[in-house]
Amino acid sequence: MKIAIGCDPNAQSAKEELIKFMNTKGYGSVTDFGSEDTIYAHVATKVAEAVAIGEYDRGILICGTGIGVCLAASKVKGAYPALLTDIYSAKRARLSNNANIACFGAFTIGSKLREELVDAFLTNEFVQGCSSQPKVDAFVEYDMNR
Repeated sequence: MKIAIGCDPNAQSAKEELIKFMNTKGYGSVTDFGSEDTIYAHVATKVAEAVAIGEYDRGILICGTGIGVCLAASKVKGAYPALLTDIYSAKRARLSNNANIACFGAFTIGSKLREELVDAFLTNEFVQGCSSQPKVDAFVEYDMNR
């Protein structure tokens, strides 16, 4: 799996912790898109574009709350970010919604919870033809036609 990760300067340490965690778990190759830009929308859209075109399988974005990077990434056609705060939602983001980018808050959740959320997000897969397929198809169709 190829994973793109980025954040704003406030989330640098959270990003570094997650990169170390993902490398230790062997999820695949992780590419750091940076954290220097104080305008989180810039890194969020870069990660989202890379995921949307298929250069990366999944993306991870972090800012203070995760809300800003989630909003910014959602503006990219083909990017389907999910703000994750609990394990059930992290699993369902993949299983039911086929989300391709996980968004987290550096100030709103702790490092161990972020690790568990990443684990849930990266180890679950959307199953084509499942009961959620028509719902996913509907938002993908809207997205592609906008």
